[in-house]
Amino acid sequence: MTKSNFFEEARSSLRNGREKGLGNFYTFEPLLRSSLRFWLSPEVLAQNEGLLEGVGEEAAGVLNSWAIETNRDENLPRLRSHDAYGNRTEEVVFHPLYHEMGRRIYKSGIMSLYGTPGQELLQMALYSLFTHNGESGHCCPLACTAGAIKLISRVASEEVRRKFLPRLLDSSYDSHYHAAQFLTEIQGGSDVGANQTRAVRDKDGRWRLHGEKWFCSVADAHVWVLTAREDGAPDGTRGLSTFVALRHLETGAVNHFTVRRLKTKLGTRSMATAEIDLQGTEAYAVGQSGEGFKYVVDIVLNTSRLYNGFGCAGMIRRAYGEALQFARLRSCFGKPILNFPLVKRALCQLKTETACVLTSCFQLAALDAKMAAGEADEADRKEFRFLVNANKYWTSIQATKRIRQAIEVFGGNGTIEEFSVLPRLYRDAIVYESWEGTHNVLCQQVLRDMAKLKVHDVILERNEAHLKELDTHSECGDISRRYLAKLSALRQQASQVLSMEEEDAQLHIRTWIDNLMPTIQGVGLLRESVKEPDRHLRLQKILLVHYQLLQLVERVDQFANQDTSALERRIET
Repeated sequence: MTKSNFFEEARSSLRNGREKGLGNFYTFEPLLRSSLRFWLSPEVLAQNEGLLEGVGEEAAGVLNSWAIETNRDENLPRLRSHDAYGNRTEEVVFHPLYHEMGRRIYKSGIMSLYGTPGQELLQMALYSLFTHNGESGHCCPLACTAGAIKLISRVASEEVRRKFLPRLLDSSYDSHYHAAQFLTEIQGGSDVGANQTRAVRDKDGRWRLHGEKWFCSVADAHVWVLTAREDGAPDGTRGLSTFVALRHLETGAVNHFTVRRLKTKLGTRSMATAEIDLQGTEAYAVGQSGEGFKYVVDIVLNTSRLYNGFGCAGMIRRAYGEALQFARLRSCFGKPILNFPLVKRALCQLKTETACVLTSCFQLAALDAKMAAGEADEADRKEFRFLVNANKYWTSIQATKRIRQAIEVFGGNGTIEEFSVLPRLYRDAIVYESWEGTHNVLCQQVLRDMAKLKVHDVILERNEAHLKELDTHSECGDISRRYLAKLSALRQQASQVLSMEEEDAQLHIRTWIDNLMPTIQGVGLLRESVKEPDRHLRLQKILLVHYQLLQLVERVDQFANQDTSALERRIET
């Protein structure tokens, strides 16, 4: 064989293997379907299996290719502030394929499902499939639209509900409203109480907003959720009220605002983020005056935090699939790199994290569904309050860690965007870490809720109860007892943190959450495992639980550890 033929054959082999892709994001590996079998009723899953498979195929096919195209530098959104006649338009212009993606995504019904409360598990399963392509320009708008729907449904007047909800729930991309939340101001950031945007009521009773919003993701949104301070309102968060505004007035003119600029970001680049000046923007008050911060956190931000977790779950699962496919395909030193122990270890860790992040996210979504359907009790609400913050923090950290690990499996090829989706996923994952609350803000909120509401007691008690039930299963008795021992230690540490001086507690709460979250995920995965009807898959999931126990819960020293390496040989990748 000539050298030229040799290179061409190698290139062809690599190309043919890569071009097949993962085929269908729903079916390419069994962990997602296994989780859904646990969390959804058999009837609901049977009714929606076709929808999930169809979305999985489309997301892995045309949506994947369109996400690549719309993230190219030359195709990113741009600002067109005026029309041909000099009228202000403040238009954000997208590549045509961006809108084609939107048509496919909204057609799935992911937003219209909110018309019947309590379907969050199905919605989040769909969302996770879309996020296998990263944020891709539409996943942030979905989260923001969901928050606006919930806010308006729960606390807005009948007039506002009639005006906004039909089009927010519309499944047609070309006629629907998508929403944004413009909360951050340059001086505020996480300190929302420092916001200074003013709400002034004019003579005909309409509210007008004046100020600047510093970080306006989904800058093209039809509907905005904003906070502003009414004249005479007190300083801090107690003085903030919530408003919703339309981008355009009934005349078609822009609603008294200007887009100062679009921001250049590390990730989520095909979704437009801007700085916006409010210059008497007409708005509708939502809920009670002065309760804006509560509405924003409890409804809007918590919805986005739920979505954020599933976004991370989708990206981790995609990273695992891509790394596994490449490891099977790529040969070095005469054998597939899958056969090298360190590559096998990376894939075992990626697979384990895929399963773990799915179980904690679905646990959170199940609580959200119960609350939406009016079926939640006080303990459910406390568990949700804890998990919505801790899960967002933990899953976003794991997303960047695991995507980076998948890039390592690819080697240099993993850094080439024409070759791999992983660089874009990595950039998006870093933005997911900052969205809807930084790590420190979320951990401090958990600490406050532990001190005030004892949310940790609910988490610990419920997981202990689950483990005591599992102890009767022959396949997991030893594992469940070891998790119980970890929960007991975590209970003692929680008491210790709460007895510390405030500054010391702030230092140590993050470490405590780092210890608790993998424990909760392991318990959840063990619960899923024993209910899995496929015996082979059940045993494989129990192996993942055991592996996670050693790696992230007990954190055993891996040097010369035979238990770890033995599990890695038995876990199928």
